[in-house]
Amino acid sequence: MVGAGGHAKVVLAAAQSQGWLPESLTLVDDDPAAQGRVLLGLTVSGTSAPVLADPAALAVLAIGGNQIRAALARSALCQFAILQHASAVVHASARLGAGTVVFAGAVVQPDAVLGRHVIVNTGASIDHDCQLGDAVHLAPGVRLAGAVRIGARSFVGIGAVIVPGVSIGEDVIIGAGAAVTRDLPSGVTAVGVPARILAARSTS
Repeated sequence: MVGAGGHAKVVLAAAQSQGWLPESLTLVDDDPAAQGRVLLGLTVSGTSAPVLADPAALAVLAIGGNQIRAALARSALCQFAILQHASAVVHASARLGAGTVVFAGAVVQPDAVLGRHVIVNTGASIDHDCQLGDAVHLAPGVRLAGAVRIGARSFVGIGAVIVPGVSIGEDVIIGAGAAVTRDLPSGVTAVGVPARILAARSTS
């Protein structure tokens, strides 16, 4: 497991709910100050490079930042696990990409398609036929109605809602509590009810 911040605690909780034992897990972080830190009984005991470079390793990127998570995934040679908390509900027809984590109380409905390294945070819900690109992060309590599309590396803030059929571009930030009622282009920040574009950002 790569990362030892607060987000990693929730990823560890998902792994533990699936019966992963401490002796089967290794926690690594590239921050020297993190070495020796204990998270939910697991001690940080190394850095990410040996894990990510090992084709035989099975890893999860326990990092909330979309850009960092996507960059590490691009350069990695290891395999990536899918984690689903025991209390999450994921329909059998939904497809989850490698490295995706579905947290406690989340719901993923029929025929939803999630890319690689997606975060479906605590209590978020994804309705039928939604499509999420790689490294998307849905914060706690997000609600996606049916057939929503979200581009790679976009972040949807806590408690935000997106109405049916809306398409969101890549590298978009949607503010907490926003209500998205129309399509959003790539590289923008949108906030409010209904959501309006606050700013365009460089994604390079």
